[in-house]
Amino acid sequence: MNDELKIKMYAFTVDCTEPYELAKFYAALLKWEIPFHNEDYACVGAPGAEQGAYPGITFQRNPQYKPPVWPEKTGAQQQMAHLDFAVNNLDEAIQYAVHCGATIAENQFSDDWRVMLDPAGHPFCLCQMKTVFESPDFALL
Repeated sequence: MNDELKIKMYAFTVDCTEPYELAKFYAALLKWEIPFHNEDYACVGAPGAEQGAYPGITFQRNPQYKPPVWPEKTGAQQQMAHLDFAVNNLDEAIQYAVHCGATIAENQFSDDWRVMLDPAGHPFCLCQMKTVFESPDFALL
């Protein structure tokens, strides 16, 4: 028996009021699958991967959830983390994200990425990374 400690990233968990609805947005955006959902949790993962084989995103019901304000404002709910997604065509990725239900954040700070808001108000970034995509060292489904 191997008693060596093993730690593997399983998922990034996001609070929201409607886990399955938010999972459907990210599944559409990433062209991933929803291997599990119930009233309190939902998760999305890479197509064809067994749950846990590849890190995914899980969504957890929190009836008290309040969307963060971005950029931050004193006295308002602050973001605690955000997701970054590498894209090879920023303009097309923005259009696709909006088609899936995202909105473009009012304030932007770079021509190389766009801050977007998911349907529950979480910020996420679409990052222009064409040269990274073309690198032999970049692994992305």
